[in-house]
Amino acid sequence: MSFSLDILLKVIKLARSTYYYHLKQINQPDKNQQLKDEIQAIFLPNIRKNYGYRRIHLELRNRGFKVNHKKVQRLMKVLGLIARIRRKRKYYSYQGDVGKKSGNLIQRNFEGSKTNGKMLYRCNGVCHSK
Repeated sequence: MSFSLDILLKVIKLARSTYYYHLKQINQPDKNQQLKDEIQAIFLPNIRKNYGYRRIHLELRNRGFKVNHKKVQRLMKVLGLIARIRRKRKYYSYQGDVGKKSGNLIQRNFEGSKTNGKMLYRCNGVCHSK
C-alpha cells in the first residue's frame, strides 16, 4: 500500500516544509564534527583532572578555535561528557572543649530579689557576686 505524502503529513500534523527540511538535513554532514572530535581529544586524556566546559573552552581557544562556551557546553551534553562534581566540604566550627569553665557560684538560682541583683564580676581570677 502506498499513500500520498499529503495524506501522511496531514495525519501526523506536520507541515510540508518541515518534512522537506528534515529530509534535506539527513544528507548534510555534521558541521560541528571537527569541534566534537577536538572536545573529545581534550576531555578523554584529562578525565581524571575534572575538565568541565570552562576548561575545555579555554583549551579550545588556546588551540585556535573561536567558539562560544555555551556551544561547548551543548556539544559536551550531546557527546555525554560530564565532569565530576567536587563535593563541597561542610564547615565544622566545633573544636572540642576550649577554655575554662566557671564555677557554679550562684547554684543555678537565677531569680534575684532586686533588679540586677545577681551580677558576677571577675577580679584576679576569683568571681564574686554583687
